[in-house]
Parts: sequence; C-alpha cells; structure tokens
Amino acid sequence: MARLKNKVTVITGAARGQGRSHAVHMAAEGADIIALDICSDIATTPNPLATEADLDETRRLVEEAGRRIVTVKADVRDRRQLTDGLDDAVAKLGGLDVIVANAGISAFGPGVPVQGFVDAFDVDFIGVVNTITAGLPHLKPGSSVVAIGSIAALASQVNRSDGLGLQGPGAAGYGLAKSMLCDYTKSLALVLAEQRIRVNAVHPTNVDTDMLHIEAIYRTFRPDLPNPTRTDAEVGFTFMHAIPVPYVDPADISHAVVYLASDESRYVTGQQLFVDAGAALKAGL
Repeated sequence: MARLKNKVTVITGAARGQGRSHAVHMAAEGADIIALDICSDIATTPNPLATEADLDETRRLVEEAGRRIVTVKADVRDRRQLTDGLDDAVAKLGGLDVIVANAGISAFGPGVPVQGFVDAFDVDFIGVVNTITAGLPHLKPGSSVVAIGSIAALASQVNRSDGLGLQGPGAAGYGLAKSMLCDYTKSLALVLAEQRIRVNAVHPTNVDTDMLHIEAIYRTFRPDLPNPTRTDAEVGFTFMHAIPVPYVDPADISHAVVYLASDESRYVTGQQLFVDAGAALKAGL
C-alpha cells in the first residue's frame, strides 16, 4: 500500500466524482495531494458542479488516510489563476511528481446554447493543456502525467446514427476535446521522453458519477420514453458495452491512474488506456 510513497500529485476536478476517487486512492498508496477544483457552476452545464463543501470532504478523506493535502479553488480555463495556485501548493508540499488532469464537464442536450461548445472544449481540452503547462516546470525525471479522456475519443460517439449519440453544441465541444487528447498526449510523451517524464491518457466509458446521472443523458439513451428513469437509462448504457454492465465505478479508473502514476509504469508512455467494459471492442475499433 505504498506504490506512491512520498510522491506529490496534483489532481484537477478533485472535489467529487472521479477526481475525489483518484485523490483517495492515491493517498492510500502514500501520495500527498494537491486537490484543485472550480467549486462553482458553469451556466451551460445541465447539472450543478462541485462545491467548496465537496472539496472539504475530499480533504477530510485524504487526511483520514494519513496524507497531507492542499486544496486550491481555481478554474482550469484560467492559466494564470491555475499556475499561481499550483505554484503555492507545490511550495507548501515540497515538490510535484504526478499531474492528473481530470477536470471535465458535460454540456449535453438539444437546449444547450452555442456557448456550451466553448465551455466544454475550454474545460475538457484547454483545461488539460493549462494544467500540464502549469505543472511541467516542477516535474523532474521519473515524473508522470495522466490525462483523463473518454471513449468519445475512440469514434464520433457524439454523432452516432443509431440514436445513442449525445447531441447539441456542448456534446460537440466535449467530443472534440476528448478526441484531441489522444494526439496531444502522444506528442507530448515523445517530447518529454528525453527527460524521462511519462505522459499517458486514460479513457473511461460511462462512469457512475453525478456527471452521468442527468436527465439529458437519460433521454439520449432512452429516446423511446418520455421521462426515462435511471433504471431505464441503464438498459441503453449496457447496450454499448461488450461486458454487460451499464457503467464502471470511479475506483476502476483510479486503479489505472495509480498504476500510471507509480514507478511500476516507468517505461510506459504515450499510451491510450481504455477502461471501457469492451465498448471499443464492440464498436469494432
């Protein structure tokens, strides 16, 4: 239980969902955590985002695991704000070894305005670039960068013709952002290889978090019903997977993140790891 002993990790979107799970699992493996989150809503997202109380709960859980944590309220779209907050946190914890660029939003649904495209792309791609850019000056040989993508990067999941595509400007921004992470992480991995800094991406399928469980997504996966419930939507969720499950748990993604952050993956770089219950396999990709 010490695969990340004395490593310092920054995690964006750490107040809840996948980000909190990564923080807790990495702390359990010995890492100290810089937990960063916007802790406020973005108007075009159909669901409320995390709060300062959520970020405080992440703090409590990490401290319960016996590790140090610095929480930072910052918007990943604002590079200066992000850099200032990260620099201060790194000074407090004495270094930085791992970057987990996890923060993401969805803005799915036909009623989302064009601004939803801008917001989704800016958080889901520009936010990743800003996070990594802010953290790079602190990294040393042996460090690891992990970007959290999506199976939307596999194919045009947002424009499918079978009725299961996620529609609207926000969905288009989300899909573009996640697909661009593949080339970005591969290129960056090649650039940083000489410095022995690894760069990889993890692409989950649907994950059982607040981001998934919204009316717009339920309606997308069950367009045959006027008011689909979570149980109704799970039928559609399951259909996209080779392994017959509706979604994976945040811990399933965290296990992959821990591996890529640890020295066990010291020669693994430029990889796209799909934790997708066989969604790519079923799609023939």
